[in-house]
Amino acid sequence: MLNNIKNSVQIVGHVGKDVVLTSFENGNKKATAIVATNEFYTNKTGEKVKQTEWHKVIAWGKTAEDLAMCFKKGTEVAIHGKLSNRTYTDTAGTTRYVTEIIVNEFFKIAKMTNNTAEAVPF
Repeated sequence: MLNNIKNSVQIVGHVGKDVVLTSFENGNKKATAIVATNEFYTNKTGEKVKQTEWHKVIAWGKTAEDLAMCFKKGTEVAIHGKLSNRTYTDTAGTTRYVTEIIVNEFFKIAKMTNNTAEAVPF
């Protein structure tokens, strides 16, 4: 059981821009999206502050196709996946570090008319 949660992440947020779907020569597909999560806190002066974090989200194969079909800018979503860290060297020779969420499953948050929300499969 614990092996299933060692690298597990769940977020609920809004899609920041439309998904980029990439198809490879071998037939595999990759979807890349950006999801914003918001937290609110009160600072020392009593002001309510909104802090937004942006998360890079990656999906592969059939999940990538489904994600690209369902994720549009502004859509509220729930995502379950795992964290992935990688590095690369840019054209200037600088090492860059990237943290991504690799999607296992996702849900679109459907708004209800009585001020409630429900997570529904796509």
